[in-house]
Amino acid sequence: MTDKLKLNTNAYLPLRDVVFNTLREAILRGELKPGERLMELQLASRLGVSRTPIREAIRMLEQEGLAVTTPRKGAEVARMTEKDMQDVLVIREALDELAARIACKKITDDQLERLKKIKKDFVDCLETGNIKVIAQKDMDFHDAIYEATDNPKLVTLVSNLREQMYRYRVEYIKNSCNYPTLIREHNAIVDGLEARDESKLAVAMHNHIKNQATAVTEVIRQQD
Repeated sequence: MTDKLKLNTNAYLPLRDVVFNTLREAILRGELKPGERLMELQLASRLGVSRTPIREAIRMLEQEGLAVTTPRKGAEVARMTEKDMQDVLVIREALDELAARIACKKITDDQLERLKKIKKDFVDCLETGNIKVIAQKDMDFHDAIYEATDNPKLVTLVSNLREQMYRYRVEYIKNSCNYPTLIREHNAIVDGLEARDESKLAVAMHNHIKNQATAVTEVIRQQD
């Protein structure tokens, strides 16, 4: 068990959520490796909690695809697979392109200015190297486009997929070599929206997902 694993306390969250967030971040940071056993007794001892919140947190990790339980072996950190990534990204691409096309027609000037502000915030936070913050700013950027559709059902669909996408988003963002590409992609998306050019926007969205898939595929193959 890694010595870096420490409980991220938060008085406003149930203990199971605190444990879940702690384990989730450890997995995404690579402190808990793919294939590493998640043994309840050891985790409970390391974090200073009972086995119950550990067991509940592991179930939550399974829902996000970050953990898997097998008979007679127990729970372990899930390995990323190309198939899983492709399944997630093909849905994300379809939803992102649909949202962008609708936003082209509905986005207001105020919403466009807010999107530009988020885009700038994203660039600014890259210098911090804080992966969690960078990932959140990237999500904020895409969320602003979804909100501009004025379609709550579409927003709900992508929210349901958010946890499945998060691991691959983080893997992409971990490599700072990808930052110039991300900046160019965000610029192209904003330019397409500002021009109300659906074709240009569709190309920008497609390239955005394709580049992420290419980069994360390499990470997955190195993992194997």
